[in-house]
Amino acid sequence: MVQWTSAVGAPQLSRLLASQRAATAADAGHRVPAYRSLADGVRLLVLEGRIPVAARLPAERELAAALRVSRTTVAAAFEALRSEGFLASRRGSGSWTAVPAGKPLPTRGLEPLPPESAGSVIDLACATFLAPEPHLTDAFQGAVSDLAPYTDTHGNYPGGLPALREALAARYTARGVPTMPEQIMVTTGAMGAVAALARLLVPRSERVAVEHPSYANVLHLLRDAGARLVPVPMADGLAGWDLPAWRQAFRESAPRMAYVIADYHNPTGALAPDDQRREMVAAARAAGTVLVADESMTDLTLDEDVELPRPMAAFDPGGSAVITVGSVSKAVWAGLRIGWVRAAPEVIRSLVAARVYADLGSPVLEQLAVARLMTGDGWEAAVAARRAGARENRDALVAALHDRLPDWEFTVPRGGLTLWTRTGGLSGSRIADAGERIGVRVPAGTRFGVDGAFEGYVRLLFTVAGPVVDEAVARLAKAADLVRTGAVADGDVPRTYVA
Repeated sequence: MVQWTSAVGAPQLSRLLASQRAATAADAGHRVPAYRSLADGVRLLVLEGRIPVAARLPAERELAAALRVSRTTVAAAFEALRSEGFLASRRGSGSWTAVPAGKPLPTRGLEPLPPESAGSVIDLACATFLAPEPHLTDAFQGAVSDLAPYTDTHGNYPGGLPALREALAARYTARGVPTMPEQIMVTTGAMGAVAALARLLVPRSERVAVEHPSYANVLHLLRDAGARLVPVPMADGLAGWDLPAWRQAFRESAPRMAYVIADYHNPTGALAPDDQRREMVAAARAAGTVLVADESMTDLTLDEDVELPRPMAAFDPGGSAVITVGSVSKAVWAGLRIGWVRAAPEVIRSLVAARVYADLGSPVLEQLAVARLMTGDGWEAAVAARRAGARENRDALVAALHDRLPDWEFTVPRGGLTLWTRTGGLSGSRIADAGERIGVRVPAGTRFGVDGAFEGYVRLLFTVAGPVVDEAVARLAKAADLVRTGAVADGDVPRTYVA
C-alpha cells in the first residue's frame, strides 16, 4: 500500500535546500557533516510546511546527482531522518516525509498558539492581542439588545447585515471614497474575503502577482487555490513598491489578479505614498489586472506625525481596477472574525451569489457588535488603545534588539504590527527552530517568500509588552547563539520552555 500522497522532485528539493545553504554560509565557526546538514535541511523544510507531510522524496541516486554529493551522503541523511521520525520508507514504494509520533502536524500558515501554551512559549508569530475592554463587552451588550428583530428571520445574510454594510459604506465615504452599502460584502475575516475573491477571479493555474515578501497566510491560500504566483520585489527599506518591477510583471505575466498591502505592509511595515498608489492602480488598469488591496493594518498608525495616504480605491473612481479588503482582527480583536470586501456592485452581487456554496454568511451577533463599535464611540476608543499598546511594544522590542542583537538589521516602521528583520547572516529557519525549542516562537522569512526566498530574515510582532519583550529577545539571542555554534544542526538543542 502506497503511503505517500504527493511527490517532491529532485530539482525542487535541491532549490529549497540551496536557499538554506546560501543563508547559512555565514553561520561559520563550526563544521557539520554533510549528511547531517542534509538531514537537518529536510527536517526544517518539513517543520515549516514547505515540504508537505507524506510527500515522496526522490530516490537516493537521483537526489545525490541533483545535489552533487555522494549517494552515501544521501543514504546516511535518510537513515538519520528515519531514526528521528521524519522519514518513512517501504521497499518498492520509496521514502516519504513524516513527523514523529505525538508531534502536531506542521502548517504552512501562521496559526495561533493554543491558549494553554501561553505560559511557556512567547508568541511573536501570530498577530493577536487581548480584547480591548470595556469597549468590546459594551458593544456586545448593545448587540444583544439589537438582536430581537433578527431572531424572527432565518439569520443568513450572505451580503452582511444591512446595518453593518451601511456603517462600512459610511466609513469609506468619510475617507474620501464615496461608497454605497451595495458595494460592501461582510466576510469571515480578511482571509475569508481574499478566499472568496480568489474563487471568483482566479481559475486554477491563472497567474496572481504578489509583493515579495508578502503575507504568508495569503500566499498559501492562493497556492492552495491553484494560482501561479508571480513575485514582485518590494523596494529597499520602507520605500514601498518597486514600480518598474510591477510594470514589467504586468506587461510580461498579465496576471489575472494582484494582491497588495499598501498600508503598513505585512511583513515589512512599508507605507506606500500617494504617488505610488496612483501609478500602481493605473498600471493594473492598463494590464487588465484586478488589484486586491488589503487594508487590515490601515487603522494602526503608531506615530502621531504620519498622515495616512488616500485609500487605493480613491485612485480608481470607475471601480473597475481596485477591490478593497478590510478586517477588524488587527485593529480591534481577532476573535470577532469580521472582515469585508468593497467593490463594484456587480462584483459584490457575484460574490454574494457564490457564497451559498461556502458559509452563507457571517454570525449575526458579531456583525451587530461591530456595527455598534463603528457607529458609536467604541471604535475610536478601542483603536486608540490598540495603537498605544502596539507603539509601546514596538519601541520596547526595538530597544531590546539593539541591546542584545546589535548585528540584526531592520528599519522601524511608522505603523502596523510587524518588524522585518535581517538576522545577521544566520538562517531564519534555524533560528525559528531553535527559538521554538527554548520558548520563543517566530516565523522564518521563508514563510513570506516564494521558492525559499528570505532565508536570512525573521518577522517579529509588536504583540508582547513589558518584561516579556526583554525575555523574548533574550531567548532569540540564545537561539541565534545556538545556530551560530552549530548546536541546531547537531540536533542537541534541549526543549527547555521557561515560564
